[in-house]
Amino acid sequence: FNPADITGLTVLVHSGLAPSKIGTLAALDSTRLQTALAQHFGVAQSKVTGCRTYGGHGEQMAPFASTASVDGKPLASLIGTDALTADQWAAIQQHVRQGGKKIIELRGRSSFQSPSHQSLLMVKAVMDGQGYGWPVGCYVSAPDQGFDQIMMAMETTLTREGVSWAMPEGTPEELAELKASYQHLTKLRDEVVAMGVLPPLDQWKTVNPN
Repeated sequence: FNPADITGLTVLVHSGLAPSKIGTLAALDSTRLQTALAQHFGVAQSKVTGCRTYGGHGEQMAPFASTASVDGKPLASLIGTDALTADQWAAIQQHVRQGGKKIIELRGRSSFQSPSHQSLLMVKAVMDGQGYGWPVGCYVSAPDQGFDQIMMAMETTLTREGVSWAMPEGTPEELAELKASYQHLTKLRDEVVAMGVLPPLDQWKTVNPN
């Protein structure tokens, strides 16, 4: 269910499961970025690689340019050229951020084909061990890195042991966007705490010792 990050966080706290056993579907934002770039450059979608959006699954996500390539060329080297002006890149980012909202406006509900497809790919990755190529929403609790008690898309690995995460690598501007996305998510989390759906943060260990 949406909002995926907060719903996943609520499931984790109340389920008693270990954090590695709960993941949310965050790939649709990255696949939308891949699709938008493929359409802009007129290339096959498979020619656009390394697309990554991190942080929240919503309008506060952080699309990274530094990880992506188009037909073997780093996306960052194309931004600001005639091939992809700064305004065009900004429009693509906005298109990706608004993608889920636009689908709801057009169809009256969220999509189900793409989430179903990606969910099956996630299950396949766990079963065959061949990996999953997109970010997964995961529980992050790393105060020393500036992120704590939140569910968000990071650079992840999905295996039979569950989901594990690593800090994304990006430019200072991209990492600042990731931090802003985290701060937006913490506000949503705190609203859900105030509603009584989630317990206060210092009581999470009591509810879920894992």
